[in-house]
Amino acid sequence: MAKSSSSTASSASPVSATSPASSPALPASYEAALQELEGLVSRLESGQLPLDQLLTGYQRGAQLLKFCRDKLEAVETQIKVLEGTELKPWVQE
Repeated sequence: MAKSSSSTASSASPVSATSPASSPALPASYEAALQELEGLVSRLESGQLPLDQLLTGYQRGAQLLKFCRDKLEAVETQIKVLEGTELKPWVQE
């Protein structure tokens, strides 16, 4: 008995119901991660996704959020090194 593939129906949606082992790679930059996260949140809030895609989207969102937080923390650490141990307020010149 041959199984039919339903991948054509789900290929139009950027959030797919795949197994956690095949999760997409992390974005190349903070900006790319933030853009993907904003689009993902918009799709999740639309209420139009099936339950399994909601779960997958939530998991991807958590992954992207951690990536963004880690990037921001790394930049903050670099600023502390450059400015000493205290973060100084940024003043626009």
